[in-house]
Amino acid sequence: QVQLVESGGGLVQPGGSLTLSCAATGRVGSSTMGWFRQAPGKEREVVAVVSSGGTVYYAPSVNSRFTISRDARKSTLTLRMDSLKPEDTAVYYCAVDMNAWGRTTTNIGSYDYWGQGTQVTVSS
Repeated sequence: QVQLVESGGGLVQPGGSLTLSCAATGRVGSSTMGWFRQAPGKEREVVAVVSSGGTVYYAPSVNSRFTISRDARKSTLTLRMDSLKPEDTAVYYCAVDMNAWGRTTTNIGSYDYWGQGTQVTVSS
């Protein structure tokens, strides 16, 4: 059983930065972990993903602004968000794909465990 707890969300002005963290309990070392987000009235979408081997994927909308990283020893996942825009406003979720076998899976349906989400609001 895996449990995920996100933290670090909040209100930030456009152009600002935030860092989200996800603490995982359970055996996630060989899994792919990722950040997803869902804005009001929109479908949940992938933001960034990192495989067990460290390969990363970024959605085009966040590439060069966001940085995903994971600490295998501490079972934590981090998302550093810079140059935030109002369109980044959403609930951000951490998730784990236990059967990725080293792939950077972007299919939401492949993810087995999800956190409760943390709100990020970008507004002046």
